[in-house]
Amino acid sequence: MTKAEQEIKKFENGNCEENRVFYQAMEEVIYSIAPLLESEEKYTRHAILERLVVPDRIIKFKVAWLDDNNNIQVNTGYRVQFNNALGPYKGGLRFHPSVNEGVLKFLGFEQILKNSLTGLPIGGAKGGSDFDPKGKSDFEVMKFCSAFMAELHKHIGARIDVPAGDIGVGAREIGYLYGEYKKLTSSYEGVLTGKPFVFGGSLMRPEATGYGAVYFTETMLEMEGKESLDGKICTVSGAGNVALHVIEKLQQIGAVPVTCTDSKGTIYDSRGVDLALLKELKLERRASLEEYVKVHADAKYIPINEYPEGGHAVWDIPCYAAFPCATQNELTDIDAQNLIVNGVVSVTEGANMPSTPKAINDFLSHKICFAPAKAANAGGVAVSEFEMAQNASMSKWSFEKVDEKLKTTMQQIAKRVVLTAKDYGVEGNYVDGANIAGFKRVADAMIAEGI
Repeated sequence: MTKAEQEIKKFENGNCEENRVFYQAMEEVIYSIAPLLESEEKYTRHAILERLVVPDRIIKFKVAWLDDNNNIQVNTGYRVQFNNALGPYKGGLRFHPSVNEGVLKFLGFEQILKNSLTGLPIGGAKGGSDFDPKGKSDFEVMKFCSAFMAELHKHIGARIDVPAGDIGVGAREIGYLYGEYKKLTSSYEGVLTGKPFVFGGSLMRPEATGYGAVYFTETMLEMEGKESLDGKICTVSGAGNVALHVIEKLQQIGAVPVTCTDSKGTIYDSRGVDLALLKELKLERRASLEEYVKVHADAKYIPINEYPEGGHAVWDIPCYAAFPCATQNELTDIDAQNLIVNGVVSVTEGANMPSTPKAINDFLSHKICFAPAKAANAGGVAVSEFEMAQNASMSKWSFEKVDEKLKTTMQQIAKRVVLTAKDYGVEGNYVDGANIAGFKRVADAMIAEGI
């Protein structure tokens, strides 16, 4: 039994349903870092894995708030502070009915390695609530955020833990959370990122994750000797912040993104997605993608229930590059086979762990350029750290400066992943390269700091 298999065996008893995605992420990392565990005994001797997979603390609390009818509603809030070996805890807040402790452990664990890969001084955390902002009035969202922050503020700080946004938490929610934090603490500090620009937010924060994923892909294709994205057909899943800005950046560099999706179905527009209309539907009207074909009759809308079980229409459309940007485990092995048969050259994860393990194995075995989330979607947290730096110095950076620093950071991550994979005998495997590089930096810090 290899060291990696021995480590996996230790954690199998914790594989309950709620922890399924956390276990999936943990297993991927442990198998990836097998070359490192075999070659450098110090990580086993210092029990780094045993220490890394257990959060420093999990904070769970009740959130009681009044809706517009003055009825009391109760939700559950969480903050998983996973590891701060490299810097303050850093990771988003997610407001969605699917949020539970297991999902946040998965996201927090991934965040440790993602943040490590940026080379910036930030640790890993994640938090949120099972509250659903959809269908709520602005006042209800504000009242929930105030009640949520009433407890969370006790556990965060500019040099302790700096949350950001995630699914269900955009500039509106961050603004309400920050306003309540100031009331409670009388402190104006960079304790949240993703803030509106008018009071401490960074330019380019909304664009960062999507733009960064495209910058990473451009670098990966160049390093692998492939053709650029210019003029190429690309498929994108999702219609949220990441997907919108992947589509925007692809169009800026001359690529042709032809799809987007939401929870009800897929839009396929062979001429290229109408980004202005998409932003209107999703950011202003919060409408279904069904509305898209009322404006563009030549586009095709495919309801989710009209595609065979186990696969998704968006990944059955021929493309040069695919960008899964919706949610975890959205791209299955059936989807992977469809993409491969249709000639896909690269797959870049914009969402967190959107590809199933079988799908990833299919891509790697067919030599597809596969960019894992913890490397490819690190642009968001990178610009969050830039916001922290601006807040600390009470300064503002231009859009061009932030964009240039983001592009440089994503290029450096890609090069770091490639070189690490080569050093440990897994050349061309960006999954293993990212996991080893991210793990090694955190692990060396943990060893240096002692128990």
